[in-house]
Amino acid sequence: MFVCHGNICRSPMAEYMFRSMVEEAGRADEFEISSAATSTEEIGEPVYPPARRKLAEHGINCKGHEAHQITRSEYAYYDMIICMDQHNIRNLRYTIGEDTQHKVIRLLDLTDNPHDVADPWYTGDFETTYRDILEGCKALLKL
Repeated sequence: MFVCHGNICRSPMAEYMFRSMVEEAGRADEFEISSAATSTEEIGEPVYPPARRKLAEHGINCKGHEAHQITRSEYAYYDMIICMDQHNIRNLRYTIGEDTQHKVIRLLDLTDNPHDVADPWYTGDFETTYRDILEGCKALLKL
């Protein structure tokens, strides 16, 4: 499960990008992919239009997405909770408590260049966000 603050930009981008990658690799049956928010701010909202456009540029459809907040049962269910930044990791504790099962990781910690995926809601730079998520998803696919 991919997680960001509102579940309208980075985490759904990662969800749909990774889903596309595993389908292309013929490995879709190996994964259950989803995304969620740490906050309640955007619940029910679709993917943010500039994020949706960035995905569409690469032939990726995110139609039907509705933002939701991660639950304790989702933490229990998923093998990995992949956050976009350190702030998301801190905020998860309000919902899931401590990461006693050691499932929570920051996406780009899987790469040779660990850092936060900047929030394009604030930066306006959806291309850099796309490239960072792509790098992280490629590393995830190699696990």
